[in-house]
Amino acid sequence: MKIVAANRLTDGETVWLGAGDRWVDTIDAAHVARDAEDEARIAAAGSAALAANIVIDVTLVDVDIAEGRILPKRLRERIRAGGPSIHPEIGKQARNAAQHAA
Repeated sequence: MKIVAANRLTDGETVWLGAGDRWVDTIDAAHVARDAEDEARIAAAGSAALAANIVIDVTLVDVDIAEGRILPKRLRERIRAGGPSIHPEIGKQARNAAQHAA
């Protein structure tokens, strides 16, 4: 199983390719390719977004599904999903903390 990760060109935030080939802010909203044909389709959608200067650093990411959540196999991608590791008060980490506190 694979997903497409990238960084949005306008602000550098990590984003994932979701349903309808839209870029989403949370990994759990990413579209998971479960076969080679779908993997090729999402890779092509990522490449098209790169060519259109919507995103950069387009990466096909190996994932597992654990307890209904998308879990990247590589540590680098797990860190990207969590947000910046140096400033937890900004970016995804801050938004996640605020959502869990509510």
